[in-house]
Amino acid sequence: MKIIKSVLLIFIFINLFNLNGYANFNDDNIIKKGFVASYYRDVSNNATIKEVKNQKFLIPKSNNEVLNFGIDKATYWIKLTSQKRHEFANQVLYIDQARLSYAELFLLKNDSTSKLSLFNPFSYSKSRFTQGKIFQLPTIIEKESTIYIRVHSNENLILPISIIKEETLLEKISFRGIIFGFYTGIMSIMFIYNLFLYIIIKDKSYIYYVFYILCAWLTQISIQGYSAKYFWIASSKIDDYSTTLFSIIALLFASLFTLTFLNTKHFSKTFEKLIKIFSVLTILNLAILFFGGTSTAFIVMQLLTLCGALLALSSSYFVYFKKHFKPAGYYLVAWSVLLIGAILFIMKDYGIIPYNNFTSYLLQISSAIEVMLLSFALADKINFFKKENEIAQAQALNASLENQKLIKEQNIVLEKRVQERTEELQNTNSTLNVTLSNLKDTQSQLVDAEKMAALGQLTAGIAHEINNPINFVTSNIKPLELDINDLREIITKYEQLDFDKEIKPQIEEIESFKKQIDLAFVNNEISSLLSGISEGAKRTAEIIRSLRNFSRLDESDMKPIDLNEGLDSTVVLVRSNIPNHITVIKDFGNLPKVECQPGKINQDFMNLISNAIQAIKSKETQAEEEFLTIKSWYIDQQVKISIKDSGIGMSDEVKHRIFEPFFTTKDIGEGTGLGLSIVFSIIENHKGNIEVISKLNEGTEFIITLNTNL
Repeated sequence: MKIIKSVLLIFIFINLFNLNGYANFNDDNIIKKGFVASYYRDVSNNATIKEVKNQKFLIPKSNNEVLNFGIDKATYWIKLTSQKRHEFANQVLYIDQARLSYAELFLLKNDSTSKLSLFNPFSYSKSRFTQGKIFQLPTIIEKESTIYIRVHSNENLILPISIIKEETLLEKISFRGIIFGFYTGIMSIMFIYNLFLYIIIKDKSYIYYVFYILCAWLTQISIQGYSAKYFWIASSKIDDYSTTLFSIIALLFASLFTLTFLNTKHFSKTFEKLIKIFSVLTILNLAILFFGGTSTAFIVMQLLTLCGALLALSSSYFVYFKKHFKPAGYYLVAWSVLLIGAILFIMKDYGIIPYNNFTSYLLQISSAIEVMLLSFALADKINFFKKENEIAQAQALNASLENQKLIKEQNIVLEKRVQERTEELQNTNSTLNVTLSNLKDTQSQLVDAEKMAALGQLTAGIAHEINNPINFVTSNIKPLELDINDLREIITKYEQLDFDKEIKPQIEEIESFKKQIDLAFVNNEISSLLSGISEGAKRTAEIIRSLRNFSRLDESDMKPIDLNEGLDSTVVLVRSNIPNHITVIKDFGNLPKVECQPGKINQDFMNLISNAIQAIKSKETQAEEEFLTIKSWYIDQQVKISIKDSGIGMSDEVKHRIFEPFFTTKDIGEGTGLGLSIVFSIIENHKGNIEVISKLNEGTEFIITLNTNL
């Protein structure tokens, strides 16, 4: 009842303001000025005055003083025939419609020359007058003279045409500016006030409501023509779209506001679905606006506005009366006021109610009242939840007091039980200490077993790696011995030369032997064999050096080491386990020496690289070329090591568990599940961290980060 009384007081105030304000301007209507109006519908939109004046003009079906042709893509010619002689001093013909695409006026005089005189509109270009169309009239219009007006609109074609004195028109425009100033002031205050509340409260209802206010105001200034005066150019693309566009966006934010304010998710799933469907249709109408034409979108917008208002009223009615959510009462009245105002505004255009100051501003008045009532609704919503919170706190306080009594009673019982339980726990604790000691021994044994498994794998790899270069040496020794024997035999023949005998035959014999053994080939073969032996020796030395770098597993002292060297040594030692189709890419950056336990870090590298190789081998379908990428770099006082494979990858569930002790995805007998757990423990002891990036069937990357100063 309080809400209804408030609304009635507002309407009474507005009526008093209207009655005590400026007089109505209906007396200046062309019909009352002695003109007969008829119209011709130009479907082609390009007929000239010469073509039109010979056409048959129709008399409007209704006797309404305001011509209303609805939404039509055609151009309309309005024919005004004077029934008497008129004398106009400083009077203009005024079309009170800001949303016309264009308007032209022609005056046909009944004189001897029968010439057609075209009068240009009265110039308001300096002040950018956009609230209608004004045409300067001649001082005298004879009886039977005819005025032709050519008009077109992409929206409702409503033509309140009047002949009015310039000073009276100025008063009318000034009065309209005052009314619209009041309206803009109310909307601005509501906008700033609720925006401020949103910043404080962070409730989505407020931000949706703020945008609704903004779009509703933009819609009104577009309808009244103020937007083309202050914000953009008249008849521009945005001016053509503005009314429909901002109306659609206002409907969208009104829908979002309805969902959050009425809490339909909690109170009514049915209305929530209906409002969401309505929101989707509103968004689709935006597509119609930009791709299907302004007129079509305007019609759809009007239908959506009607449906949206009914949907808002029905949902608020349900929430208020069925669910007893008090703030919905303000919401219900707010939309009722807007709907009543819109209906009365439309009735004015069809002559059902008078066209006067009050009815002209009904849409703005009802919109302002709606905005204020919705602000009251938001404030009442805060009070509603505040009261609910106070009730809940009171209930919680009572429950707390009762709990305190129960706690005091239970404390006595609990103290006795605690004493008994303490004794039991002390006995259990001693048992757990023994169990813990056994678990530590078991854990140590398992870790040693993991180390032995790694050592066995390492030993097998070293044996394979050393066998290859040793084969280089052993396989080349026998051919080298034969070649050296040939050379010795040549040297022996030279030593056995008898200078007392003829030298030439002896030399020829030696040359023949050289050709027999192919001395040039022997020399080349010796070089090749020596090169092979040298390569084998180098590779053996490299393996020994890598083994020396890696063989510090039990070192516990912290010392500065080159991590690149450790990575390189580890790759050499596991090279025998790398299939031929896996390409190892080493991208080592310039790293400072890092203080760490060398053996432990090398063990991490071995575990991660071995796991990467195993992940690639586990793929069901092997690519022609798989990749194992090992990268190191230095950034922000930290050294980073990346070991990335193109293997099977991991799911999120597996990735979250890989560092758990005894967790493994391998078959029984293939792994203990301690490898990555040991890796994590070692990195954690070095105050570093390890990151895992993995995707199924794409591969896995482990990134180790160590600080240069531990």
